[in-house]
Amino acid sequence: MDGTLASCKVVLAGTVAKVLLAEVSQGLSKLEKAPLLVGFLANLDPAARKYAEWTDRTCQENGFKFELRELDREELEAKLLEANREDFVDGIIVYYPVFESRQDQYLQQVTNVTKDVEGLSHRYIFNLYQNVRFLDDRKMEKSLLPCTPLAIIKILEYLRVYNTILPYGNRLFRHSITVVNRSEVVGRPLAALLANDGACVYSVDVTGVQQFTRGEGIKKRRHEVVEKEGWGLQDCVPLSDVVICGVPGESFKLRTELLREGAVCINFSTEKNFEAGVKEKASIYVPAIGKVTIVVLLRNLMRLVQNKESIPHRQEQAAEASPS
Repeated sequence: MDGTLASCKVVLAGTVAKVLLAEVSQGLSKLEKAPLLVGFLANLDPAARKYAEWTDRTCQENGFKFELRELDREELEAKLLEANREDFVDGIIVYYPVFESRQDQYLQQVTNVTKDVEGLSHRYIFNLYQNVRFLDDRKMEKSLLPCTPLAIIKILEYLRVYNTILPYGNRLFRHSITVVNRSEVVGRPLAALLANDGACVYSVDVTGVQQFTRGEGIKKRRHEVVEKEGWGLQDCVPLSDVVICGVPGESFKLRTELLREGAVCINFSTEKNFEAGVKEKASIYVPAIGKVTIVVLLRNLMRLVQNKESIPHRQEQAAEASPS
């Protein structure tokens, strides 16, 4: 460094969350009653409890109702089915991991799709990968997206990475993005979302690099995936104007020297995935996203209620359109 101040702008999650909360508050004001979110805590994970406490506080501060139900994990399936039947429950969240096995994936499908605030039901995940954005043909009911990937999307929108001049769905065209994480919960769905919005995405995990795109000129309706044989971080990070990291554990650090000058860097791991010198190369650095994820959870809850309220209206329209 030549002694001049770094030009990197550090953007905190709380700043982005405030903007989203304004949108959520406006939507909440149009609902007949405050939605109720029920959380299920069936583990002793301190991070899960902290997330539940954040959820509770954010709900109370913003006009939503929250109820935490703590129970033994063997009771969870039965209690989820019970909550599915309770009309007064608008949304359900389970604080994972519970069994830390495929049993957790099964439990994600037990929650009724109309109450799945996390967007993890098969129908939502299918729509995400197929680039289907509504649940109905009339495009009145929006398909939900998983909270953490959607939080990152909302941060990129706030940072003006999305080009609003371009048509909706193409607004990341000409952007190259590296995502260091390919978990089924966050990394892979995030790569698919970004590619479906027009980006060229390099998805990285310990097995290598995959490229997600909608083809040349983003002409395809949904993304396709290509293996990049022999590639590593040293190949894709220098090509990327956005780098997103979410690697668990303290040992991983993305080398600052790999970053392109002026890159946007976002960390969604609970650990610091970027080296201390990241601000010497990045133009924008987002060190954490937790507060945005919580607000997106409320946004999804509001969407569930709006979708439920649109069903009678849709049935009315269908009745009027049918021949007498």
